[in-house]
Amino acid sequence: MLRIWGRATSSNVMKLLWLCEELAIPFERIDVGGPFGGTREAAYLAKNPNALVPVIEEPDGFVLWESNACLRYLARSRVPGHAVYPGDLRAAADCDRWMDWQQTALNPPLVTVYFTLFRIPEPERDWAAFEKAKAQVEALFGMLDDRLSRSAFLCGDALTLADIALGIYAYRWLLLPIERRAMPHLQRWHDALAARPGFQKYVALPLS
Repeated sequence: MLRIWGRATSSNVMKLLWLCEELAIPFERIDVGGPFGGTREAAYLAKNPNALVPVIEEPDGFVLWESNACLRYLARSRVPGHAVYPGDLRAAADCDRWMDWQQTALNPPLVTVYFTLFRIPEPERDWAAFEKAKAQVEALFGMLDDRLSRSAFLCGDALTLADIALGIYAYRWLLLPIERRAMPHLQRWHDALAARPGFQKYVALPLS
């Protein structure tokens, strides 16, 4: 059986759990990272020298890290050609674009916003950095709102890996205790994702 190493509260682990629910992929999850520790142990570093989660491990010993790479691998290995990661080259590239954008553009400022509110002790919070990052995140989600004004999901009429990779962060953004401008298309898309069993089971957790 597939093994997924990582705590369930990690956004990057949530991606894999949600996909497994969508595709009915059986798995065993092992708690590691965050309060569970373990990422600096030699056995784990042999799997992922970055000391981060998630890591997936196949029964034959194949190991892979980087959450979006894991999403692509699981889709290709279990359901090649499925709409969740299209077989068409250009459709797949569109999906890849948004997945890469999640990691390179959205994550850095969103981490600043999230950590300021939930992880950094109040006396140490840099509110100027928070406001700058918040403005960046709002502008980036504005791009998503515009994109979603033209289709049900990010890459068309069907759920793809791009929606999974970004839906988790939309959930967090919309739940943060801050003021934000209304984005009706983003909200509609988020609400559609939130109705899916995998989202309800693995994503819709309290922020911490």
